[in-house]
Amino acid sequence: MVSITAVRDNNGAIPRLYGSNLVAVFVGGTSGIGESTARAFIRNTTASRAYLIGRDQARASRIIEELRQIKPDSQVEFIKADVSLLREVDEVCMDIKKKEDRLNLLFLSPGTGSMNGPDETSEGLDKKLTLHYYARMRFVANLLPQLLKAGEDQQQQRPNRLSRVISVLEAGGEAALHLDDLSLKNNYSLRNCAKHAITMNSVAMEHLAALYPQVSFIHSFPGLVRTRLDRDLGGIAKTALSALLLLGRPWETGFEESGERHLYAATKLQFAPRMCGDKMDAAEGSDGKVGSGFYRLDSTGSTYKPSRIMQVYREQGIGGLIWNHTLGIFEKVRGGSRLGDETK
Repeated sequence: MVSITAVRDNNGAIPRLYGSNLVAVFVGGTSGIGESTARAFIRNTTASRAYLIGRDQARASRIIEELRQIKPDSQVEFIKADVSLLREVDEVCMDIKKKEDRLNLLFLSPGTGSMNGPDETSEGLDKKLTLHYYARMRFVANLLPQLLKAGEDQQQQRPNRLSRVISVLEAGGEAALHLDDLSLKNNYSLRNCAKHAITMNSVAMEHLAALYPQVSFIHSFPGLVRTRLDRDLGGIAKTALSALLLLGRPWETGFEESGERHLYAATKLQFAPRMCGDKMDAAEGSDGKVGSGFYRLDSTGSTYKPSRIMQVYREQGIGGLIWNHTLGIFEKVRGGSRLGDETK
């Protein structure tokens, strides 16, 4: 477990570790963990720029005004979008790419707590699976040139390079997939949707980390945090969630602390891979270079022990299969859009 003192010590050292003028994108940045991490990012950085992606203009305006009071030297911009639609993801990315040639942090936490069955968007994809996987990977694919630029940045005023992607879902919950039905057209259930999103996040990000060592990729499990996901729930489900949160209060992570811990995950120089007996699964940790590798982090910021299913899928080359499937979905939905070609 990483103590909150260590977390705050790390965050307080960000200007010394990485210099000023960091650029971050927070998808789902107007509520929940995305908002709390964006707030922590602005508090702990110097002359930084942050983009908040979400749907709530009024809430975003309040957040931006508060952050402006805290750090007048920073710039925070809201981009309104429904990221359950890949075309809106592309529009957001095009906007960012016009303004930024590098990106230090891509923070992905969009989601829905809906307990309904399949809910296809106008693009023919399940909304829940899109928010938890496809849209996140579309952001990665589209903004990869900016991430690579930041990962290669060797300017003297930037002591260490910082180029990181964090997807907040449920690292550690990986499970076997329906490999012949990754989009769950024939095997949809809430459980299958959850395990597919979780496992495809981990496997795809590990695959990308091997292809692009300039960027580090993290899949994080936040633990029990009070967010606004219950806005998508019906009355009975909201009541059940409230009861669960009440029972889990001793293990709950506070809103502000969650932001601090995820900022730690976003800026920690290097994570130590976990040992399994006397063997270390290097593919799930670092290649020995600061800022490289793929990591699965628990709610305290510690790395998980190697996962059996991840090892099996690594040996079978499933990472490439999942990423090719993902690019195929992008091409099908977006009609051959050129965005995202950098990852082919």
